[in-house]
Amino acid sequence: MATENAPPPMDEKVRRTRELLASFYSSDPSIASAGGPPSPSSAAQSASLDSINSPSFDPDVYMNLLIQKSNLEGLLQKHVEMAAEIKNLDTDLQMLVYENYNKFISATDTIKRMKNNISGMETSMEHLLEKIMSVQSRSVTVNTSLFEKREHVEKLHRTRNLLRKVQFIYDLPSRLGKCIKSEAYADAVRFFTGAKPIFEAYGESSFQDCKKASEEAMQVVIQNLQEKLYSDSEPIEARAEAVVLLKQLNFPVDSLKSKLLERLEEFLLRFQIESEVVEGIVEDSSESSKVGKASDPVPTKPPTVSTDQASINEFSKMVHAFLIIFPDTEKRLIELSQDLFSRRYGSIQKKIEKRISSANLLAMLRVVSADVAVVDEVLPEAALPVFSLEAASDIIRNYISSSFTHLLLEISESLTRTQPSLEEGAKESPLQIALESSKKAVIQGSMGLLLDFRQLIEDNVGLAKLRDLIIDLVQEGFQDFFQKLEQSFLLLSGRANANNLDSTIVNSVQVDKVQAGLTLVVAQLSVFIEQSAVPRIMEEIAVSFSGGGLRGYENGPAFVPGEICRLFRASGEKLLHNYINVKTQKISILLKKRFTTPNWIKHKEPREVHMFVDLLLHELDGIGIEVRQILPHGLIRRHRHSDSTGSTNSSRSNPIREDKTARSNSHRARSQLLESHLAKLFEQKMEIFTKVEYTQESIISTIVKLCLKSLQEFVRLQTFNRSGYQQIQLDIEFLKNPLKDFVDDDAAIDFLLKEINHAAHERCLDPIPLEPPIIDKLIQAKLAKNKEQSPSMQ
Repeated sequence: MATENAPPPMDEKVRRTRELLASFYSSDPSIASAGGPPSPSSAAQSASLDSINSPSFDPDVYMNLLIQKSNLEGLLQKHVEMAAEIKNLDTDLQMLVYENYNKFISATDTIKRMKNNISGMETSMEHLLEKIMSVQSRSVTVNTSLFEKREHVEKLHRTRNLLRKVQFIYDLPSRLGKCIKSEAYADAVRFFTGAKPIFEAYGESSFQDCKKASEEAMQVVIQNLQEKLYSDSEPIEARAEAVVLLKQLNFPVDSLKSKLLERLEEFLLRFQIESEVVEGIVEDSSESSKVGKASDPVPTKPPTVSTDQASINEFSKMVHAFLIIFPDTEKRLIELSQDLFSRRYGSIQKKIEKRISSANLLAMLRVVSADVAVVDEVLPEAALPVFSLEAASDIIRNYISSSFTHLLLEISESLTRTQPSLEEGAKESPLQIALESSKKAVIQGSMGLLLDFRQLIEDNVGLAKLRDLIIDLVQEGFQDFFQKLEQSFLLLSGRANANNLDSTIVNSVQVDKVQAGLTLVVAQLSVFIEQSAVPRIMEEIAVSFSGGGLRGYENGPAFVPGEICRLFRASGEKLLHNYINVKTQKISILLKKRFTTPNWIKHKEPREVHMFVDLLLHELDGIGIEVRQILPHGLIRRHRHSDSTGSTNSSRSNPIREDKTARSNSHRARSQLLESHLAKLFEQKMEIFTKVEYTQESIISTIVKLCLKSLQEFVRLQTFNRSGYQQIQLDIEFLKNPLKDFVDDDAAIDFLLKEINHAAHERCLDPIPLEPPIIDKLIQAKLAKNKEQSPSMQ
């Protein structure tokens, strides 16, 4: 029974190995040392194939789980892996034991050597103590024997030093005199301050004369130091030394500090004037290099002005001396330095208003930047580089904005510089000249600005840090420039209210000097900007001004060409319609006056074509002269009819029937009117007004059609007798051929003239028309009269 109940020897070995492994991998020593079985909760937690190394590992649960999840081949593979792992662990355990055993042997050997070395140390320490006691006793004996002599020697030494000081006091006035003659004021101050304690103790008794003579000499020294301090010819180091010596003499230097600060402010004022002169020289030299002849030598660099560099070096030395002499003036020096460069940057801002080039601007910024570096070396607390960078960014922002403002003024001046003479037969084409000059101003001005701005990002005067800002400002500037240009176009044509616009736009446009024909120029210029200028500017920006990004992604891109193109496309259409409306209104006023002035009920029978026809044709001739200067020819467009199944043989479309009706009596005429209304229901519909295009024929045709529609409405508002109706008939018949010379759609003009004739027919009390022979005779007479007058008109 005992043999059956005893565990096999192999199980004992496995248990010991398991305990060693648990002690090696366990993070809780108490659990590892306990070696007891894990609790049910821990067994539940360790129910995983990956928990074999956990403190709560349960082999039974692990085996059950392994059997459930693995097949026979998997179990065999797991067995091989675990056997190899156990073998490796046994090897590692043996190595740990061997290493710890070697360390234990080494420690034992070290302890043995230490024991052998300490055994003789106690005897050596006893001998050392005896020698120390012997030295101490002999030292006491020597000190006792020499005590009296040492006291006597020290007394003699003090007496000797006292005699030297007394001799120095008696010799002090003569020493100070020699120092004054040789201007060795530092030695004089050193000698006097050394004797000052003796004068304070015995100056009223034993050394009264010496004290008086020394003080008189020091008054001379103080006076000479003050003169040196206020002398501009003295170097700054000597003046700083003078202040230091005066402070050592307890001379009140606060008044000196105030006077020196005043002198420093005067120096800064002179330096500001000199720097403005330097900037003026740089600007003049740059301008002369631009306007010089080709044969003249052109300087590639602005002249170097040494006065500016010398002045800024002197100022930096003064600041450095002030910091040494008066440390409490640092705040004031910072204010003076920042104020100096603020005024210098302010002078550059004023020059920007005169429109300087980027080369001039960079030259001035380069001078100021060099001065900032010099002052920053001695006064870094002023943070002048940061201050300079902020000022430079404001200057660049103002320069770019000012450049776009000047370009806007140039374009407006190119449009309003010359007021064209629109007389017929004029040899010049002023509107065309204005258009070409404005196109040149837009494209060359924009490309010139881009070339000018490119120098800002390519220069190395410290603007490299502002590259992204400059790129954003250029792109934003073009976006804002084109928006303001579009608003100025609308203001120029009267389609915008000046009270709602920016003052820059209002100042750039002189509306009172603009003729109506210039609206047509602006409309065509809008087309040029949309189709040519914006794409070219966009290409240049993509090449030289890509990047930026200070705006942030939420604000979107700074320059949006598509938006600008849409803006000018819409603006061009508005301006085109505005030109048509202005011209139509002018002619409509003429037509209204023609039909509201006479009494049509008492009108006399027609003798000739009325004068308003000449006025109408003269206005159309003026419009034609303007349009032909600006717009190209277009395709001849014929009228279009919409599909209809109605009859086309109405009274309005059949002139033979219309002539027969004209020769009928009044009753027959009124029957004809009723018939025409019935025929109108079945008449083919004609598209009179089509989309306005940028061509000569489209503009003039639209104006003529609108004028004829206005004429039709004026006719509808009147009541005519037979003679009045016949006068309208004669005038309309005369207009048929001249109007067809202006338009590209003869059928539409015929239709509108018929509409006017029928409107007069409807409003006539006795609508009996003139006989065709009479109409032809009156028209021929009018043509002959015009032919006779044409030489005199020329």
